[in-house]
Amino acid sequence: MATPSKTQFDRSVKMAQAYYGLVPEIIKVVNKHNPAVAQIYIAAMELMEEGELPDDEREAVILTVSRYNDCHYCARTHAALGYAAGLSKESIEAINQGRLPADERLKAVVQATRLMLDKEGWLNDDDLAQLEKRGITRMHLYEINALISLKTLSNYINHVAKTKIDEGLDQLFPIMAEINQDGWAEVPDETNV
Repeated sequence: MATPSKTQFDRSVKMAQAYYGLVPEIIKVVNKHNPAVAQIYIAAMELMEEGELPDDEREAVILTVSRYNDCHYCARTHAALGYAAGLSKESIEAINQGRLPADERLKAVVQATRLMLDKEGWLNDDDLAQLEKRGITRMHLYEINALISLKTLSNYINHVAKTKIDEGLDQLFPIMAEINQDGWAEVPDETNV
């Protein structure tokens, strides 16, 4: 088994710093074992910002997937990022507790995401017609599917690694102290690298 080279490792660190402004714990964990996966994840998440879903809807999808997969790390990280992107505290709590947000558009986005997850993408004509009536087009569904893929990748890595929450998340995003986290996945004491 080949050990990742310093060049590969350094490239991932530079990509993370450029995109996130820091190197998140998940990238540290992945980079230690497979920098190529870290680079794929960073590049793909950056590309998703060029999609059609606005920031708050993209974060709602990510939270929905993270809740569906019971990911302790992504639920908390994207709660903070979702708030920064315009999601209300109430919407974040609702999504992370398995409920629906009050906002009709966010509700449609969350329900479309859950439908894609529940049916493993096998949406029938009636599903598509119902979603279309609510403003969720194939363009949106394909973007939701891409986000499902990316978040499932990170969620499963976090399950294996039991990735610890980034230090300072609560200080960086004070809203986290106000958000009710009852019913969210448990946070491990340390990362299992």
